[in-house]
Amino acid sequence: MKITSVTVRKFEREGNRMKGIATVVVDDAFAIHDIRIIEGDNGLFIAMPSRKTATGEYKDIAHPINTDVRNMFQSAILEEYNKASVEE
Repeated sequence: MKITSVTVRKFEREGNRMKGIATVVVDDAFAIHDIRIIEGDNGLFIAMPSRKTATGEYKDIAHPINTDVRNMFQSAILEEYNKASVEE
């Protein structure tokens, strides 16, 4: 599996920990939209797309199965985030 494209929309909203949204394309064949870039207590991290269930919990719609793949996604997204300009 190879990440073939990463697109980031970077934005600053005062008081909001969400710093951007990313789309990742895998193997030029599968796109994952709405990956959130969050400012945490220990720096930036990604949160996979999710939806709210009837019980009020949030469940990921798509997510990496293991740590290596999560790190691959996070590294690629944060690298592109650092290159992106802020959207006004």
